[in-house]
Amino acid sequence: MLCSFYYQLPKEYILKFEELNLKEEVLEGIFAMGFDEPTPVQEQVIPVILEGKDVIACAQTGTGKTAAFLLPIMDMTLESTGKIKALVISPTRELAQQIDQQLEGLAYFTNTSSIAIYGGGDGAGWEREKRALKEGVDIVVATPGKLLSYLKQGIGDFSGLEFLILDEADRMLDMGFLDDIMTIINMLPKKRQNLLFSATMPPKIRDFAAKMLVEPVEVTLAISKTAAGVVQAAFMVYEEQKIDLVSYLLRDDDVPSVIIFSSTKRKVSEITKALAAKNLSVREMHSGLDQKEREDVIRQFKNKSFNIMVGTDIVARGIDIDSISMVINFDVPNDAEDYVHRVGRTARAASTGEAVTFITKQEAYKFSQIEELIGQEVRKVKLPKSIGEGPVYDPSQKESRGGGRGYGKKPGNKSGKKKGSFTKKPRLKKRND
Repeated sequence: MLCSFYYQLPKEYILKFEELNLKEEVLEGIFAMGFDEPTPVQEQVIPVILEGKDVIACAQTGTGKTAAFLLPIMDMTLESTGKIKALVISPTRELAQQIDQQLEGLAYFTNTSSIAIYGGGDGAGWEREKRALKEGVDIVVATPGKLLSYLKQGIGDFSGLEFLILDEADRMLDMGFLDDIMTIINMLPKKRQNLLFSATMPPKIRDFAAKMLVEPVEVTLAISKTAAGVVQAAFMVYEEQKIDLVSYLLRDDDVPSVIIFSSTKRKVSEITKALAAKNLSVREMHSGLDQKEREDVIRQFKNKSFNIMVGTDIVARGIDIDSISMVINFDVPNDAEDYVHRVGRTARAASTGEAVTFITKQEAYKFSQIEELIGQEVRKVKLPKSIGEGPVYDPSQKESRGGGRGYGKKPGNKSGKKKGSFTKKPRLKKRND
């Protein structure tokens, strides 16, 4: 079951951060970063954490969930010194880095110390991590594998731990970290406050939560399954039409930031080369890059050094980038829930954005499953004349193999007209009906 991630605050009253009973030093950090009103997940979660209760929260990246657990933990550990007080476990090193970076900003007016621990670093990083674990910091943010390797070596004093936070728990289980996480949990003090955040709440997460949490408060943000600010549309295409269609959508060079998703590292590289050959400003992002390369790509993308990033789902579930103008699903995601995560990269919080999906004939049934999951039909837009005719959308045909003939070949004599129209400005015009 997919957890919704947008919630409409009551119009008659808007809560302020000052009303959440946070200490002055914590509030100063919040205001210095330009925040005034808590997001719905922060409004609901922060008071519960401050009361000392375990929490299981259904919250998506982009809803402010990171601050929802960092702020109360900072508040309750302001006076602590010496030992590790809080442990945040996240599925990817990118997410671990981002949590630590956000913590640095929020903790500017406090004495809160932290360390991010993840794989792929150099010798100097290993020494810094080892020293922090031995000497103690307030908050450790870590990936499961790297943390477990330290614990097995007897490195790290967690005897004073008061808080354990699992972020994107569903993703960690999907990535096969369950055994590692259980091993880590069994090596921690039994008496602690547990916080579990997950974008989805399938039975395996509930079973896991039942083993980890004690009488938890459940927080679920209820409204639409995809962001209200996203204009969604889809094109029926042949594989060889996709690159030309990307070029057409971005033809006016007025989209400041675009993420293009594909399912494999190899295809990401092929797409990147094809778009670069059309003089588009593009870089690739996937787990095949080393840590420094990935950090460089993210930094340059955030700094607008290039405006198109082509990536695998690591971008959807582990990288925090605001202000994405458009998301393009070059392929229909294999997992229906991944569609929501991809689309969730744009229209973060109260912003707006566009999400486009390219559907081949073989993927029509798979896309219909996505529509069933999100509870709405995504508008199918007719291809522009310069691209040619696409296949007919027929979800009754189950997915089959084949269908791709390479980016350089022209489509044959295909036919099949579809309802819908393509508009130049804006690219994806919202329907009123």
